[in-house]
Amino acid sequence: MIEASCHCGAIRFTVEAAPTEVNDCGCSICRRYGTLWAYYEPNEVRFAAESGPTDVYMWGERRLELHRCRTCGCVTHWRARDPNSTRMGVNARMMPPEVAASAVMLRNGLPIR
Repeated sequence: MIEASCHCGAIRFTVEAAPTEVNDCGCSICRRYGTLWAYYEPNEVRFAAESGPTDVYMWGERRLELHRCRTCGCVTHWRARDPNSTRMGVNARMMPPEVAASAVMLRNGLPIR
């Protein structure tokens, strides 16, 4: 089990397995946020019961909700607004550094190493 949290610890979550790939998305918002996405099915990500609320940002066609901690501002995850979506992204930078470092790095979905 992999534990992850924002900088202040107000938002904490776990995933059962380390990501095999992490994606450095180059879209206009992810590039600015500096996120490193690991993708999971929504039922594979468990947020701690005591995790605080997040602020949500949506843009463009409003298909994704980008969540960030209200206290420290770290972008923690995104969720699709489509209830049938089978994927969500968690910011692998919230995980211990060695977890993301052991995954295959993708840039815009393509391997870079």
